[in-house]
Formats: sequence, C-alpha cells, structure tokens
Amino acid sequence: MIILITNDDGINSPGLRDLKKALQDMGQVWVVAPDRERNAIGRALTLHRPLRVEKISARRFAVNGTPSDCVNLAINGLLPAKPSLLVSGINKGANLGDDVSYSGTISAAFEATLLGVPAFAISLAARSNFKFQPSALFAKKLAQRVLRYGLSSDTFLNVNVPDTKGREIKTCRITRQGKSIYDNSVIEKVDPRGSKYYWIGGNEIKFQQVDESDFQAIADRFISITPLKTDHTNFAFMDTLKKWKI
Repeated sequence: MIILITNDDGINSPGLRDLKKALQDMGQVWVVAPDRERNAIGRALTLHRPLRVEKISARRFAVNGTPSDCVNLAINGLLPAKPSLLVSGINKGANLGDDVSYSGTISAAFEATLLGVPAFAISLAARSNFKFQPSALFAKKLAQRVLRYGLSSDTFLNVNVPDTKGREIKTCRITRQGKSIYDNSVIEKVDPRGSKYYWIGGNEIKFQQVDESDFQAIADRFISITPLKTDHTNFAFMDTLKKWKI
C-alpha cells in the first residue's frame, strides 16, 4: 500500500518529517512536497513554466511548484501506482473557517480527492514553538480509520489540532466550517527610497460564534475534523436564481 504525503511548508518542514515517521509502518510512504514554503497559494497549478523534480532520497522528492502540482505529479507520474491515501501537513498554523480557500495544505487534499484518492489535511493551531507529535499520532489514527471505512468520492477531511505544547490529545469533535471575521489586514509602509509597499494579513483571525464550528472546537481545546466537499454549488439558491428569468 502506498501513502502519499505533502504539505505547503516545504520539503524540509519538521511537521512533514514527523508525519512521515508516524505513518511509515502503515505502508510505503512517499513524500512529494514543494521545495520551499508555498503558504496561502490555494489550488494554484503551474501551467506556464516547466516543473522541476529533485529526488532527495528514496521515495522523497522536492518540486519547484505548488502543493497541487506535487499531488498531480505524484499521482499521474512519479508514483509506481495510485496511492491508497493522501495526507497533507502537518501545517504550521491553523486552517480554519474561510481560510480553507487560501490554504495550500487543504488544496493538496482537494486535488487528491479530484483524482480519486481519499485524503485529509492536518494542521497544528499554534503560532510558534511547534510541537507536532500529538498531531502526528492523531494523523496515524485517522489514517487507519479512513483506510478502513473510506470517504465519499467528493469529500475530504480538514483536521485542526489545538496547541498542547507536546502533550497527547485524544478528544475530537466533528465540526462545520466556521465563519472568519477579517479586519483591516493591509499594512502600508515606505521603503528607504520613498516607495510604498504593503503587507497583506498577519493579524490573528477572529471568528463568529457558530455552534459546532471548527473555530469553537479549537477554542475549547478539541481536535476539529471538518468534512469538506469538492462541489461548491449552492443548491439552496438554485430555485431563487431560476426565478430571475435570466
């Protein structure tokens, strides 16, 4: 059995390393990951330049592209057979609420699902001093469940683990995607030559109080597991839209 792992923090991320260690006795683990950090890059695919792949060691490859590139290349070319599972992470920082649309970590799981491979993304909700071991242990437990029970063909899982400073955590909640509250996160500065430049983001994201949300689970110190779908259709609005008589 082949298990494919990737991330958006880069091939040398300690979260990826700890994930590989946790899964390595479950099957043949292949690592195909970006050669550098590719955070907040969403579902981008590289279409207008060639991709380069560097073999680091046996079953470990670095790609000069995005997480989605890595998954696509691995499944359609690099691996000797289709993997039984894709695990993306362990991400440095949470992927909660509306941030899921930006996340390269989650996008890798999305891409694998489109290509017919069961997948989940896992992130550690910390901002510094990352202790990945509890997340890695939970990733193994969840991987075993996914392989045993399977996932719907249009569904993947978004997992967030609270920061326990390295202590194991066994409690989890099945959650819904929360609602982020974004403030003015564009910072304007001036360089030494008098030209303006800007930083987007950086502030801690606030969230609405929504029952059973991923945000609330993390705030209550539970692991959050949110099933996400590849189909974005708002079915409830379809009848309303028909009434517009476009």
